[in-house]
Amino acid sequence: MNYHITLIEGDGIGPEVMGSALEILDAAGVDIRWDKAIAGQEAVDKFGETVPEETINSIKKTKVAFKGPVTTPIGKGFRSANVSLRQKLNLNACMRPVANLPGITTRHQNVDLVVVRENSEGLYSGLEHQVVKGVVASLKVISRSACNAIGQFAFDYCRNHGRRKVTAVHKAAVMKKSDGLFLEEIRKIAKKNPFIEYDELAIDSLSMQLVMEPSKFDVLVMGNLYGDIISDLASGLVGGLGVVPGANIGKDYAVFEPVHGSAPDLAGKGLANPLAAVLSGVLMLEYLGEHAAGDRIRDAVYKVLEDGKIRTADLGGKSSTNEFTRAIIEIL
Repeated sequence: MNYHITLIEGDGIGPEVMGSALEILDAAGVDIRWDKAIAGQEAVDKFGETVPEETINSIKKTKVAFKGPVTTPIGKGFRSANVSLRQKLNLNACMRPVANLPGITTRHQNVDLVVVRENSEGLYSGLEHQVVKGVVASLKVISRSACNAIGQFAFDYCRNHGRRKVTAVHKAAVMKKSDGLFLEEIRKIAKKNPFIEYDELAIDSLSMQLVMEPSKFDVLVMGNLYGDIISDLASGLVGGLGVVPGANIGKDYAVFEPVHGSAPDLAGKGLANPLAAVLSGVLMLEYLGEHAAGDRIRDAVYKVLEDGKIRTADLGGKSSTNEFTRAIIEIL
């Protein structure tokens, strides 16, 4: 089958890691026609905004985007490109599977969890104002519809992927109305899914338990800010942001991306680890229904990691981006 997908290569190491992923997708035999678009620093330089309308229109046309890491200028009034994409396309669910990979030894083993993050509101709504001089208020926006949607996504994912348990993460003891509404909606969905185990955990308690015994967790569902922090913490349990893929999924559109930054200090040196980009491409293939191709790529990645001869610097080796890419393609 032929696919038409929007490609955002990104800034910094983006073009290098995405170039690697594109070669590997092609080697797996998936027929994709790419519609190139821009976001982040490149878009700011050309259009004065992090996500130009042309990029949004491209994704609305293709329905799916494959995106590299982008840079948002800090402290200059520009809105995060990632937040803009999520809100303009109503990508309400951020999904990050976090699992130990073969050949990558970390302090924790048997980690296999999924962070499901509400993507569209909460404190990331960006509604801030100065009350009086020296006092600023930031509004945490929580809607019943968004809570219901993210809860439904978490339970659907759990059921469709053979998962066993959903944990709702909150701080309802303090934010009784906002996090209370979140829990109220998740509980309704849990009652409709009696064959899936369900529990609740405060965000501070989860943080402690994750670093002590992460293997006991399965699917974690939470609000925007909590999800942003916990998804990075969880990534650190299995080797860091360079080995974890990401997906942002809404009712009509989906954007797949590595979760690490643009690492401008590494740009152009051919040293970047493309693993997160490659695995994000696998998530995209699964979303498209190309499970066989996705499985082949994942298996090839695992074989390279198990062999241990080809490793980028962040994984303790000296291999280049190109060497890592070639090794995977050879197996494919």
